[in-house]
Amino acid sequence: MQFLQLVIGGIAQGCIYGLIALGFVLIYKATETVSFAQGELMMLGAFLGLAAMTMMGLPFWLAVLSAIVAMALFGVLLEKIVISPILGQPAFSIVMLTIGIGYVARGLITMIPNIGTDTHTLPVPYKDQVWNVAGLVLNVEQMVVIAATALLCGLLFAVFRYSKVGIAMQAASQNQLAAYYMGIPVKRLNGLVWALAAGVAAIAGLLLAPITFVHANMGFIGLKAFPAAVVGGFGSLPGAIVGGLIIGIVESLSGFYLPEGFKDIAAYIVVLIMLVVMPNGLFGEKLSKKV
Repeated sequence: MQFLQLVIGGIAQGCIYGLIALGFVLIYKATETVSFAQGELMMLGAFLGLAAMTMMGLPFWLAVLSAIVAMALFGVLLEKIVISPILGQPAFSIVMLTIGIGYVARGLITMIPNIGTDTHTLPVPYKDQVWNVAGLVLNVEQMVVIAATALLCGLLFAVFRYSKVGIAMQAASQNQLAAYYMGIPVKRLNGLVWALAAGVAAIAGLLLAPITFVHANMGFIGLKAFPAAVVGGFGSLPGAIVGGLIIGIVESLSGFYLPEGFKDIAAYIVVLIMLVVMPNGLFGEKLSKKV
């Protein structure tokens, strides 16, 4: 029973890692670069939800939708104003830029008096509720994380499989130049990808906030989501979720059964093993080059 409790907790935490890893993969597939600002986008989404509920007095669901939409718009502006002008430069430049965006976002939040330096509780309607199911004590906050992640994955699958925008995004991720010549608006799609990544990050922040509270440093969880993307295969959207679940479960079990401190390095040990055994990840594509 204890093992099942740990696995369920690991799945819930892994869902958060997977959602943030989705942002990594979406941006990588669209622009062939890595955005290390995903954790901070998640943090901004959580603060926006907190502000909407506590300062503006909006109902929970309306506050959640407002925060997601606001972060999606922020993602579009971020891509147009900051990212788009330097596309085509060395990938290292873009990576450093996204790291800088993360530090700026964290610094700006910290500068807000009585908000950025404190830890806040997100007033969700299911806070501290539990379900007793056949001897299992299930935390409703964790169940909401799992259910919301499953729903979002189904929605994203439908978008990428059946909508014209989703199919165009897949085409652009395969070959941007060919997609452009076929009449696909690649630049506009890049903005939509950043909007989608920021919106998904906001959802992750709003799901995580009731469990770990809202604070300026909650974005550091993105450092655990990056190994999830690597384990699943950096170009695979399903792999991001599967990698997140693996990291979450391993982290939960190692924190209980192994010596103290091992939990903090478990994710990176999994990555090292994966890179040795399957360098492309579980669902990564095998690429080859002709010389």
